[in-house]
Amino acid sequence: MSLTKNPNVLKWVDEMVALCQPEKVVWIDGSKEQIDALIEEVTSLPDDSWDKMYKLNPEKYPNCLYHRTRANDVARVEDRTFICSKEKKGAGPTNNWMAPDEMKALLTPMYNGVMKGRTMYVIPYSMGPIGSPLAKVGVEVTDSIYVVLNMNIMTRMGKQAFENLGDTSDDFVRGLHSKADVDPEKRYIVQFPEENTIWSINSAYGGNVLLGKKCFALRIASFQGKNEAWMAEHMLILGVKKPNGDVKYITAAFPSACGKTNLAMLIPPEGYKKDGYEVFTVGDDIAWMKPGKDGRLYAINPENGFFGVAPGTNAKSNYNALACTKNGAIFTNVALDNSDNTVWWEKLNENPPKDATEWTGIKCDGEAWVAEGKKLAHPNSRFTAPAQNCPCISPEFNNPEGVPISAIIFGGRRATTAPLVYQSFDWTHGTYLGSAVSSETTAAATGAVGVLRHDPMAMKPFIGYNVGDYWAHWLEMGARLGSKAPKIFNVNWFRTDEEGNFLWPGFGDNMRVLDWIIKRVEGEVDAVETPIGFLPKAEDINLKGIEDEVPASALQKLLTVDKEEWKKEIAEMRRYYDEDIKAKGGNIPQALYDELDMIEANLNK
Repeated sequence: MSLTKNPNVLKWVDEMVALCQPEKVVWIDGSKEQIDALIEEVTSLPDDSWDKMYKLNPEKYPNCLYHRTRANDVARVEDRTFICSKEKKGAGPTNNWMAPDEMKALLTPMYNGVMKGRTMYVIPYSMGPIGSPLAKVGVEVTDSIYVVLNMNIMTRMGKQAFENLGDTSDDFVRGLHSKADVDPEKRYIVQFPEENTIWSINSAYGGNVLLGKKCFALRIASFQGKNEAWMAEHMLILGVKKPNGDVKYITAAFPSACGKTNLAMLIPPEGYKKDGYEVFTVGDDIAWMKPGKDGRLYAINPENGFFGVAPGTNAKSNYNALACTKNGAIFTNVALDNSDNTVWWEKLNENPPKDATEWTGIKCDGEAWVAEGKKLAHPNSRFTAPAQNCPCISPEFNNPEGVPISAIIFGGRRATTAPLVYQSFDWTHGTYLGSAVSSETTAAATGAVGVLRHDPMAMKPFIGYNVGDYWAHWLEMGARLGSKAPKIFNVNWFRTDEEGNFLWPGFGDNMRVLDWIIKRVEGEVDAVETPIGFLPKAEDINLKGIEDEVPASALQKLLTVDKEEWKKEIAEMRRYYDEDIKAKGGNIPQALYDELDMIEANLNK
C-alpha cells in the first residue's frame, strides 16, 4: 500500500519495481509497530545473512542493535563515487565523471532483477524538520533492512515526509539502492545532480547506502543550493549560550578526524561553566544555510541523528557523543564483549574484553588480541544514534526556520604553519581560507593514512558540481548577505612543538577559542593585523585554569605567523589552483587569485 497520491513518486517507484523485480514491496510508514517488526525479522536472520543484526544487552544498551558489514565494505569509496552531470565540466576536477547515459547503460543490467526473491523497502524521508521551508524530501528504495533502521535514526522517516512534498510536486530526490552481491569490483555510488537522482549498488556500508546522508544532503543538495541560492555544507552547527542568556550560533567545517563531533558537543571548562556558559548541539556533520527574512544566514541540520566514528569516543574525549549511544543506537563494525553482550572499541576504556568477538566475527581473547597490536573494532567503525539522545541537544534543533549564524570556522590538522585561530579580512578572504583547507588523511575514507591533502571547505568528496563554480557560489552568497554575512575564521587545534607534542589541549578547552571568536563578532576585543588575517592579542585568549598546560611560550608559538613558512604555503596554493584545479577544468574565480596576490604582497612587505 503506497503512502502518497503523488503521481511523480508512484510512477518512479513503479519503474524501480519493474527494474529490480522484488518479490514484494513494503512502504515504510515510520510507525513503531512496523519498525519493531523489522527489528524482529532482522535479528532472527541466520548469522551468515547480509543484513543480520543482533540485539544488545537490554539493561545496558536498551533498544540497541549490532551489525557487521563485509570486510570489503567498511568505508566510503571515493574512487567508485561519480557525479554524472551532462557535461564533464559540470563535475569538475574533484569528482569522477561519466556521462549519465553511459553510466545508466553500465548499471541498469546490474539492477535488472537484482531484488528477485528479496523485499523492496520504499523509504520516504525528510531532510530537515517537517514543515521547514529549508527541508527537502527524498524517497529511497532499498533491499536492506539495515538501511531502513539507520534511515529511521538519521532522518524524519515515514508517511510524515510526504507532508512537505504534497500531492503534485516533483521536487524529491530519487534514491535507488541495492546491496546486490556486495561486490567491490561492481560497487558504484552515483549522483545525477540534474535529475535529482542517486544510484548505489554493491555496498551495504552506511556512508554509501544511507542515501540521505552525503549523497543527498551534500552532493545533490550542494547543486540544488547553487541553483536556488542557499548552501549545503559539511559543517557542524553549535550554539554558545553566554551568561546573559544570549546565544550565538556558529558553523564549522573540518576534514575527518579533526575533532568535528567533539566541537559540536563541546563541554565548556569548569571556569566557563561556573560563569554560566553553555554549549548546544544543533548538528555534528551537515548544515543547510539560507538567507532568512531579516537578511541574516540561517542554518538547519538536515539530519535527525549522528553517524559517528566509534574508536576514540569515550567519556573523556566526548561524553555527550557517548551518551547518545546508550539507547536506540545501531553499532557497526565495533567489537562485542560476550560476557555481558555489550560493545567495545579502541579507546572506549583501557580494558579490552577478555571474551570478545572482533569486528569480522572472530571470537578471541580481546586482551591478547590487542596486546598483539591488532584492532578489535574497525578504525572506521560507527554508531548511528538519535539526536534526541544528546544531553546538549539545542532547544532549537527542530526549529523550522533554523538558527542565525554569526560565525563560520574552517580548520584542518596542521602540525605547523597555521596559528591556533585567526579571522579573515572579509568574506572574500574567508572564501579563500575555505578553499585552502588541507589536512592529514584518516581512516574515514579508504586509502593511505597520514598524507597531507587539500580538502576545500572540507567538501572535496562532497561537492556535487565543479569546485570552481562552488567557490563562485560562495562569493555570490557573500555578496547577497552583504554586511549581514557571518564573520569567517580559521582554527588549528593540532599545532605541535619541535618534539611533536600538541601545543594546545583541545577538546573542552576549544571553548576558549570560541569565546574569542564571539567577542570578535560582537566587537568586544581588538586584534592584531598580520599578513594572513586578524590574530588574537595573547591576553585576549583566556587561559585561566590551564596556565601550566599552555605557558606563555606555547601561546606565543600558537599565535606566530612564520613568514617564510607562509610564503611556501602561498606557493603551494598557487600550484594547487593551477595544476589540480584550473588545468583539470576548474573555473577558479579571479577574486581568489586576487586574494593570493594580496596575501603574498603582505608577506613580502
